[in-house]
Amino acid sequence: MIDPNWTALLPPLIAIGLCLATRQVYLSLFAGIWLGYLLLNGQGVLASFAESLDAVISVLGNPGDAKILSFTLIIGAFIYTLERSGAVKGFVSALERQQWVNSGKRAQWLSWILGIVIFIESNITLLVSGTVSRPLYDRYKISREKLAYIIDSTSAPICILIPLNAWGAFNLGLLDGLGVENALSVLLMSIPLNLYALTAVGIAAYSIATNYNPGAMGQAEAKAQAYDDEPVSFQTEPDVTPRAYNMLIPMAVLIAMMPLGLWITGDGVILKGSGSTSVLWASVAALAVLSIMVLSQRMMTLNRLTDVWIEGAGKLLPIAIMLVLALALGTVAKALGVGEYVSSFAGEWIPHWLIPVVVFWLSGAIAFSVGSSWGTFSIMMPIAIPIAMHLGIEPALLVACVLSGGIFGDHSSPISDTTIVSSLAAGTEHIEHVRTQLPFAMRAGAIASVGFILLGLFY
Repeated sequence: MIDPNWTALLPPLIAIGLCLATRQVYLSLFAGIWLGYLLLNGQGVLASFAESLDAVISVLGNPGDAKILSFTLIIGAFIYTLERSGAVKGFVSALERQQWVNSGKRAQWLSWILGIVIFIESNITLLVSGTVSRPLYDRYKISREKLAYIIDSTSAPICILIPLNAWGAFNLGLLDGLGVENALSVLLMSIPLNLYALTAVGIAAYSIATNYNPGAMGQAEAKAQAYDDEPVSFQTEPDVTPRAYNMLIPMAVLIAMMPLGLWITGDGVILKGSGSTSVLWASVAALAVLSIMVLSQRMMTLNRLTDVWIEGAGKLLPIAIMLVLALALGTVAKALGVGEYVSSFAGEWIPHWLIPVVVFWLSGAIAFSVGSSWGTFSIMMPIAIPIAMHLGIEPALLVACVLSGGIFGDHSSPISDTTIVSSLAAGTEHIEHVRTQLPFAMRAGAIASVGFILLGLFY
């Protein structure tokens, strides 16, 4: 890694700027990677282009990244099989028959509640909520941008607030590695201090309850309300009988297998399990159970079922490509020292009472630039914990600031993996999701900032 300087910020900023200006996400991400390697090694335009290609391909060489990408394609096959088998149609019909969801507001509450309940893994939360809610939002003329916002605001924020998952395991490992005494206790104490995550979930609920849609979201909602009344169509196989339990049983397997996988890979300790392995096992198990049900009910032949798998995986291929490029950009950004350069602004001249909010904004800036909350945690925890120990600040407070900032930047960044997955799960254009979510994220960030200043003064 080179000595960090202001040029380290250029690759992520160029990628983000081009994404917003051109809406060409793939080319924008690759342009950022290319510029990063040009700055990193200075071997010329063509040599840096070749290095960029190698960097993108090398993402698949990381077992954890490869498992997440495999999960993406398998979950694509799973979701499309649910749809073709009539499972989604059966579940939506059951909700409406029972009068559980009979309005646009109730459809929004459903996706919000699903985000709270399914806290085991952020991508599973997004994809389950998006799959279940999308036809209901279409039926009741709620914009898909609103769906993307709600599921994005109840995925990572809830996963970080209820850390009985891979998020908790990851951060507990970081704290243990930094020599924090009673690391689990510190992590648990940080939960009520995680102001951005709490505020993001709260604002999403307020938005549903009061129909609050600031900025671009208001325009998206007005556009959705202007659509002609058309029945929601479901892409099902001919002559299938829609059954709600064909969705409920595989979804239950998907949800239950995640903590079981964490328990197995962690040798009986959930918080020490492998998140990437567990999420892969969960998706494979759910697809296997669903496939057995489809074949046993004679909805499809085995040949047709495998065709549906391939079609479904293909539908999520764009997200897999975006994830590969985002991971490669994050790698070169770390090599350039983005985190170290941004965090260098926090010197000893900062008053103690301002340190919490400064750590929050530094974490947010890093997450926005590298598109990864977990990468931000890795960069900022080794900075925040020594500051807390040296200055006598409660470690749980600065841990909360890092976690809040990581989620804040992740929510605001067009190159974030959760932002990408949210837009795809909701079936909306990626940049439109970024535009419509940003006003909410900035309001939550401002509220969290005031809270961290007050905590710095009185905690």
